[in-house]
Amino acid sequence: MLLCTPAIAQTKLTGDVQDKSAKGISFATVMLLKAKDSTLVKGGITSESGHYELETTAKGRFLVAAQQMGYQKVFSAPFELAEGTTTLNIPTLQAAELSQNLNEVKIVQKKPFVEQQIDRMVVNVENSIVSAGGTALEVLEKSPGVTIDRQNDRIQFKGRQGVMVMLDGKLQQISMQDLMNLLQSMPSDNIEKIELISTPPAKYDAAGNSGLINIVLKKNKNFGTNGSYTLGAGYGRYEKLNASLNFNHRNAKYNTFGSISGFHGRMFNTQDIDRTIAYRDQITYFDQNSPRVGKPQNLNFRTGIDFFLNKKTTLGVLATGFVNNFEMTGISSTDILDRNRTLTSRFATDAHNKMALNNLTGNVNFKRDLGKGRELTADVDYARFNGDASNELSTDYFTPDNRLSNRELVRNIMPSVINISAAKVDYVHPLKKGKFEAGLKSSLVSTDNDMRFELGVDNQWVLDPKRSNRFKYDENINAAYSNYSTQLNKKTSLQLGLRAEHTHSRGNSVTLNNIVERDYINLFPSAFLSRQLDSSHTLNVSYSRRIDRPNYRDLNPFVFFLDPFTFQEGNPNLRPQITNSIQVTHVFKGFLSTSLGYSRINDVIANQIPKQIASENKTFITTENLDHQDSYNLTVSLPLPIQKWWMMQSNISAFYNRFRSFYYGADLDVSQFGASVFVNNNFTLPKGYTAELSGFWNSPTQYNLLQARAQGQISMGVAKSFWNRKGSLRLTVNDIFFLNRFAGTVKYQDLDFRVMSRWESRQARVSFTYRFGNQNVKAARQRSTSTDDLRNRANQSQ
Repeated sequence: MLLCTPAIAQTKLTGDVQDKSAKGISFATVMLLKAKDSTLVKGGITSESGHYELETTAKGRFLVAAQQMGYQKVFSAPFELAEGTTTLNIPTLQAAELSQNLNEVKIVQKKPFVEQQIDRMVVNVENSIVSAGGTALEVLEKSPGVTIDRQNDRIQFKGRQGVMVMLDGKLQQISMQDLMNLLQSMPSDNIEKIELISTPPAKYDAAGNSGLINIVLKKNKNFGTNGSYTLGAGYGRYEKLNASLNFNHRNAKYNTFGSISGFHGRMFNTQDIDRTIAYRDQITYFDQNSPRVGKPQNLNFRTGIDFFLNKKTTLGVLATGFVNNFEMTGISSTDILDRNRTLTSRFATDAHNKMALNNLTGNVNFKRDLGKGRELTADVDYARFNGDASNELSTDYFTPDNRLSNRELVRNIMPSVINISAAKVDYVHPLKKGKFEAGLKSSLVSTDNDMRFELGVDNQWVLDPKRSNRFKYDENINAAYSNYSTQLNKKTSLQLGLRAEHTHSRGNSVTLNNIVERDYINLFPSAFLSRQLDSSHTLNVSYSRRIDRPNYRDLNPFVFFLDPFTFQEGNPNLRPQITNSIQVTHVFKGFLSTSLGYSRINDVIANQIPKQIASENKTFITTENLDHQDSYNLTVSLPLPIQKWWMMQSNISAFYNRFRSFYYGADLDVSQFGASVFVNNNFTLPKGYTAELSGFWNSPTQYNLLQARAQGQISMGVAKSFWNRKGSLRLTVNDIFFLNRFAGTVKYQDLDFRVMSRWESRQARVSFTYRFGNQNVKAARQRSTSTDDLRNRANQSQ
C-alpha cells in the first residue's frame, strides 16, 4: 500500500497556497475538481511551506480548490488536461482570512477524532460522543499510545513513563497523585482537544522524557457576546455530576473571556494484594483486600482579558486556578498466614484519607508585532499551590479465633506550600530563506512540606519525632534557546534548535539536618527534517534531548504509612534523568501515518519501585535511579472511510522496553514487548443523530519491576443535535462489558507479590450542551506562560 504506484501515465500538478502576505499556508486541504460539476477527482494537503503536488490520470477541464480553517476557500481558474500533458504548474492561490461578518456560514464538517500533524497527534475530544459527560482522565485513557496506571498513579506514552501533562500549554506542577485526582474530577466537556507531542522542539522546556501531553480547553470562537453551558450526570456504582459555563466577549478594543466548571460525585475502588515474604527458613503470606469509596470535588476557573492597544500591540492578563478536594475512606482486611497457609493473625485498618489542593496563577502577557513578520512576546507569572493532606489509620489486630488483641491509632498530617515565579521573553525574526526564533527564561521555585506523624495515646495525639520531617526545597533554573527553520527547497524543510539550562537546587531536610545541593548545566539540541517525496509520500525525521528532574515530593525523605506493614519513602539523592530520542514518521496521502522511534534514558527515575524489610514483614515503595532504559516504538494511524456515513479511525502502537541496572543487590535486566490498539467508529445517522463505537486494548507491559497484565474496554454513545445545532444531547456507556481492570506481579530477589485493582470503569452518562450568542467571534488568544513546566512538577510533588 505504501510502495505501489500506478504504472499508467499521470499528470503532476504543482502549486502553492498562500495568504495575502505571500506566506505559505501549512497543511491546507487541496482538491482537484471537475470544472463542470465540482466533482472531487483528487485530494491532498500542502506542506509546511504551503506547496502541494497532485497526480492524476484524468483528462478534461478541471480547477483546483484550497481551504484551511480561518481562511476563505479559494479556487483556481479552470484549465485543460489533455493527452501528453505530464506536468502543469497552477498559479499561486491566495486565500483571505475569514471576515468577521460571516454570520450565515455554518460549518457542518467535523474534524476526525484523531489527526496526525507534522510534529504531533491531535485527539479532537469535542467531536467524541463517548467522551461526553466523562472526565479528563477517562478521555486521556482512550488517547492513542497513552496508558493510565490507576493503581500506581502513572501515565505512560508509547510505553514510556515521564510524560509531562499541560493544560492550555501550561505544565501542571503538582504531584502525579494530585494530577490524577485533578484529571479524574475535571469534566471532559471542557476539553477541545488533546495534543500528543513525542519530540517537542527547543522552544518548549526540556522537561518530559517521553514527550508532552497538552490538554487544550474549549474557548469561544465568536464575535460579540457568546458562550455555552453543559450539564451532565453519570452513574456506575455511585452518582457523578458535572457542569460548566464558558463565555466570550470581543470588540475592537478588547476581548474578555472566562470559564468555570465543577465536578461532584463518588467513586469506588477495590484493591487486592497478595504478598509472599521469605526470611531465613520462614515464609509468611499476606492476603489483603481494600475496598474504598472516594469523594472527588473540583472547581476550575479561567478568566482573562486582552487589550488591543493598537493593530500591532496586545496586552493580556490571565488568571487561572482550581479548588480540588478528595476524600477516601475504606477498611482493608489482611490475613497473615504461615508457610502451611495456616492463619496466624489478622488485622483490619480503617483508613480516612483527605487531600486538598488549591491553586491560583496570574499571568501578564505582552505581544508586539514589529513588522515584516517579526514578533516579540513576554510573560511574567506567579503561581501558588496550597496543599493539605492527612491520613488517619485505626488498626485492630485479631487472633486466629477472631479475638481483638490490640488497637493502634496513627495519623499523618502534611501541609505544603509551593511558590513559583517566572518570566520569559521570545523573539521571532523571518529571514530570507527561513525563520529565526530565540528566547530567555528564568524561574524560582520554593516549596515547604511539614509532615507530622502522630500516635493516638490515651485519647490524645502525640507527635512521633522519629517519623516526622520538615522538608524545604529551593530551585532556580535559567534557560536560553534558539531555533532556526528553513525551506531547503520546495520539498524539504529543516528545523534546528538548541536549548541551554542552568539549574541550582537545594533540598533541606530540616528534621534530619540533611542538605542536598546540586548545580549543573545541560544542553538540549533538537532537529526536525521533513521531505515530501512525491504527492503521496512525506517523510519526517526528528531528534531531541530532554531532561526530567525529580518532583518535589520524591525528594522529600519523609515516610508515609498506608498500614503498619506498608509505607512509602522519599529519596533526597535522586538525580535528573536524561533522554535522547529519534523518530521517523511516514505520511501517506496525508492520512496514513507510520512512526518509528527509539530513545535511551540514562539515570531512569523509577517511581513506585518496591523494597522489603523481610525480618519485619514490611514492604515499602520508593523512587530510585536505575542505570538506563532502551525503548523502541512503532505507531500506525489510519483514518478509514468505510461508507459516507461511517468513518473508522484506527491507531496501533507497538513498543519494546528494556531496563538495565544494578539494583537491590543484583543485576537487573528486565524487558517486555507490548502493544496498544485504539479503534473509533463514527456514524452519521438521519434526522440529526450521530453515534460512536470505540474501544482500546493494552497488552501486558513492564513498569520497572512490575509485570502488568492486559487492559481494555469497549464504549458506545449516541447524540442528537437540535435547535439549529445550538443544542445537543448525548448518551454514553463506557466499558460496556466491564473489562477494564489492573493486575500485575513483581518477582525479583526476595520480592514476590501480586496486585489487582478494579474501579467504576462501566458508567452510563447523559450530557446536555447549549450554545448561545453570536457564533462567529474570533477565539481568545492561545498562549503559553512562563510557569508551564514548573506547575507540572508541583503537580507531581504534593
